[in-house]
Amino acid sequence: MGHAILSPSSSHRWLNCTPSAVLEMEFENTSSSAAEEGTAAHAFCEHKLKKALKMRSKRPVSDYDSDEMQECTDAYVDFVLEQLEIAKQKCKDPAILIEQKVDFSEYVPDGFGTADCLIVSDDTLSIIDFKYGQGVLVDAYDNSQMKCYALGALAIYESLYDIKEVSMSIFQPRRENVSTWIIATEELKKWAEEVLKPKAELAIKGEGEYCSGDWCKFCKAAVRCRARAEEKLKLAKDEFKLPPLLTDAEVEEILVVIPDLTSWANSILAYATDMAVNYGKEWEGFKVVEGRSVRKYKDENAVIEKAKENGYSDIFKTSLITLTEMQKLMGKKKFEDILGDLIIKPPGKLTLVPNSDKRQKVNVSNVKNEFNEITEEN
Repeated sequence: MGHAILSPSSSHRWLNCTPSAVLEMEFENTSSSAAEEGTAAHAFCEHKLKKALKMRSKRPVSDYDSDEMQECTDAYVDFVLEQLEIAKQKCKDPAILIEQKVDFSEYVPDGFGTADCLIVSDDTLSIIDFKYGQGVLVDAYDNSQMKCYALGALAIYESLYDIKEVSMSIFQPRRENVSTWIIATEELKKWAEEVLKPKAELAIKGEGEYCSGDWCKFCKAAVRCRARAEEKLKLAKDEFKLPPLLTDAEVEEILVVIPDLTSWANSILAYATDMAVNYGKEWEGFKVVEGRSVRKYKDENAVIEKAKENGYSDIFKTSLITLTEMQKLMGKKKFEDILGDLIIKPPGKLTLVPNSDKRQKVNVSNVKNEFNEITEEN
């Protein structure tokens, strides 16, 4: 089974820009290292959860395997098992399904997908989705991907259980983000009939209006999309006046749109560079040049031998292994017992973000005072 044209993962996009799904078909399917890394992490999630539930599973092997990936997938399994225990408090024998195929074609033409984990109890369907990416914070609230999974799961289990509500959880460990949203089953079906179904009917035919927004980020057509280009160029023209003429309110308006505008500009540059370097495309007013190059040894063993022959022996340096490597060497408990008092986590560099960011606000005046106290003591 291949990828659905109107897939759950891209539903945020085609629900807001209905012609985009068909337009994307004109572009080649490519994979990124981030996507491959996510696939590897999901494989470990599936394996570990099956083992925890005493199901047969072969441990996956991946070039992307790392201590961080192991910690994140362990945390996911712990979270799922916690949700299973909660379900057992209300239902004697809840069903748990891993990497469950779901079909929601009742509402979306050829609509299907795979849910990471489903837990079905007497009156509640719980859906848990693992997100290994850290570039975009994913919220479970009104999440269309999760709602599509829910509709597919209801099609399977609603005849067996009296499901009154659906709980949807996003587990995104690298962003320390766990969010859960609950919707009544009837409300979900109402959304499916009134919003999802009519939008999907337009999308599968490539009809409707092109509409630019944050959903463009992962669209394969985004770089060359005229609607997006027109919106961004208009934004740049309207918003960027000379700094001395900007009011505080205007600065605040610009701060909101800068990330998306910058991302769009970078994607255009990446596309133009790729076409020039890899396909020989010539852009008027631009040329391909070599970037800055850093010297390196072409054969380290030969360098060592030559240096020693000429009387140079002090040519090596040693350093501590990383914290992650040290913890793996000692084990978590011994690491904390032996080195716990010697580990610090310095404050991160201050940065300006929207209020929607989940990190705690820093009182800048307090930070300045602390900095001044340290300076005076020195």
